[in-house]
Amino acid sequence: MTESSQLRILVADDHDLLRDMLQLYLGKEPDISVETVADFNAAFERVKDDPVFDLVLLDYSMPGMTGLEGMQRIQDLPGDHRVGIISGTATRDVAHEALEKGAAGFVPKTLSAKSLINAVRFMAAGEQFTPIEFLRAPEPERNHPLAQKLSRREMDVLKGLTEGKSNKEIARDLDIREPTVKLHVKTLYRKIGVANRTQAALIAKEQGLY
Repeated sequence: MTESSQLRILVADDHDLLRDMLQLYLGKEPDISVETVADFNAAFERVKDDPVFDLVLLDYSMPGMTGLEGMQRIQDLPGDHRVGIISGTATRDVAHEALEKGAAGFVPKTLSAKSLINAVRFMAAGEQFTPIEFLRAPEPERNHPLAQKLSRREMDVLKGLTEGKSNKEIARDLDIREPTVKLHVKTLYRKIGVANRTQAALIAKEQGLY
């Protein structure tokens, strides 16, 4: 903890609503001071200019992150930087990789407000937060008849379609190129027998896949 007796937390996330919610949740705590930025480059410059943060929370899918490369870049800055990953799209494999590479923790965006605050305090105190329930959760959808027709990446793209996301947004979330998303969309259309994204989303929802 810094000399002001408050934990200084930097949150970097490109979604305005989520950023505001995190600031609201954490900012209510008397022992936590929160700053927010909207992309990785802003986070990098902020830490480089003022390295006295007890914890830096980086959204895995925001612009500039390039997967876990962003985490590594901040860890490599002079000083002792505790960096955690927060995500609503990353897989368990990504979570394991982040923890293996020295992340202060991996925080699913599905975490409750109370659990999030506890996780932040835990990570800022020098411990590694491991979301056991997230890492051990089964993936029953792979046994779903519709899911068995698709590759893991096509499943990720289909999930994006059910959430009403554009190809550009899906590409950003999955850290792949937009033409690659278009190719996956075309392939999954053929595999599940639909003609457009609306039909694909409806089938996924009607069959209980998402």
